[in-house]
Amino acid sequence: MTNEELVSGIIERLGGVGNIDIAVNCMTRVRVTLRDESSVREEALKELDGVLGVVHNQKNYFEIVVGPGRAKKCTDLFRKKGIPGLVAEGRVDERSDGETAASGSLKKTGRILLKRFSQIFAPLIPGITAAGICAGLASLIAQVFPAYGGSPVLSVLYNLLSGVNAAFMTYLAAWTGYRTAEVFGGTPILGGMIGMFTTLGQVDAISKAIGLYDEAQPLNAILRAGRGGVLAAVLGVWLMCRIESAVRRRMPDVLDTVFTPLLTLLLTVIPYVLVIMPAIGLLSAGLCSIVGIVAMSGNPLVRMAAGFLGAALFLPMVAAGMHHGLIALYTVQLETFGYVTLYPALAMAGAGQIGAALALAVRAKKEGDRAFCRVINGALPAAVLGIGEPLIYSVTLPLGRPFITAGLGAGFGGAFVMLMRVASTTWGPSGVLGTLVMTEGPNGALSSIGCYLIGLLISCAAAYLITSRMEN
Repeated sequence: MTNEELVSGIIERLGGVGNIDIAVNCMTRVRVTLRDESSVREEALKELDGVLGVVHNQKNYFEIVVGPGRAKKCTDLFRKKGIPGLVAEGRVDERSDGETAASGSLKKTGRILLKRFSQIFAPLIPGITAAGICAGLASLIAQVFPAYGGSPVLSVLYNLLSGVNAAFMTYLAAWTGYRTAEVFGGTPILGGMIGMFTTLGQVDAISKAIGLYDEAQPLNAILRAGRGGVLAAVLGVWLMCRIESAVRRRMPDVLDTVFTPLLTLLLTVIPYVLVIMPAIGLLSAGLCSIVGIVAMSGNPLVRMAAGFLGAALFLPMVAAGMHHGLIALYTVQLETFGYVTLYPALAMAGAGQIGAALALAVRAKKEGDRAFCRVINGALPAAVLGIGEPLIYSVTLPLGRPFITAGLGAGFGGAFVMLMRVASTTWGPSGVLGTLVMTEGPNGALSSIGCYLIGLLISCAAAYLITSRMEN
């Protein structure tokens, strides 16, 4: 199917253009909010060629898995058919949560938070991925060629790669603020300015003026430049959007263009710097402490347990669409340490899928089930490259037990990479492509890459053995 045919088929099975309120995308999924889900032909949607899976765990809300790259192209085609995105009217639609705002349930709040983080960071993922790969390659150059500075070619290449990474990471809070304002219906450039303020030297000057700066240990200061990072930017810009809306309602039209943005920024930046940044900074420090206790523990058994549980549980989180909640932890680690320790273990989940699928393929071949073998063979190349949805939704998840054995097998690989302290420069790439970013950790880039590859083999082999035993 072409993308145009796929989108037409999806729209028809969702009840037509008039039944689709909002369509947005993440890396692999098209997410739609509907007016009436009773018009949806869900089974026909799942069987549509090009649809790798369908997640439906909220009223009037569907996530349609179509794969990386294709998700964005399909969403663009939704736009051409007149179906808006999240902020088309400067609002955030809550109907996809299937509950009234008055319900106030904790469950609903949790779903909204996960969804908002996904909506904020999904458009940033291409930059996060590209920056991380460039950082990984730069780290590899520095490791393999310690005297790279003496070579004009290597020096230029290293600085280009590290420069691309710095171009994103230096202004991550600004990108986050811009995107947060889009999601919550504020003025994006004002959100970007609030995010950028997080990193400015003026924050240090303010901290010194009011006695919150620690000259001996600046990183321990209650208030300093960068304190709170992207989490502070998200909360600060959310507040800014509320303030902007209140100011605009009261501002005469003739004064709106000049004074609404001015008052919005002034009324936001004071509580942002004096309250939100210190408070979120303490929260971020707490998250990092938890990570230090488990994922970076000096006790190898603790690290192995964390790696096993993380890798084993990651696939159910992906299937339920809950894995986006980990973005907050990834970003905090990346900002604080310059690398991510949890993601390498979670990346083992894809290798577990491969091992389970190979075991199923062997059994299907013995039984003469050529059709099922073709399904597995068609999904395996994508899985090797780190795209696991075809195997999840067409092979292991429908069968039930292999989905569990894949996770158990992945757990052994996760325990190994966590034991060996493998760390990544970003999150996103997995499978064999993940080697480009697995260049951090105390043992050096080459050792980290090697341990990551060994972890993939362990996950695949363990899942194969467990699945074979369970299915026989």
